[in-house]
Amino acid sequence: MCLGIPGRVETLQRDEVLGLVSGRVAFGGILKDVNLSCTPEVQIGDYVVVHVGFSISIIDEQEAREVFSYLKQIGSLDELDMPGPSPEG
Repeated sequence: MCLGIPGRVETLQRDEVLGLVSGRVAFGGILKDVNLSCTPEVQIGDYVVVHVGFSISIIDEQEAREVFSYLKQIGSLDELDMPGPSPEG
């Protein structure tokens, strides 16, 4: 079984030559560098599901909140809170 965790895209970096997209994704108060190349249409503020450092899909905020709720219920995210709005908007 694999587990994908939702996070909010805070920054983007696009390499137009190589076609790669990466960025920083917030998981509660934790920021991680994530390869976003599997979701190249992603924008800052979008929520993505991340598995082993790669975004595997874009989801809406409501779905991200539901997943966080389920993970908290089973005790998998005790140290994380749902990310709030970024300072940019």
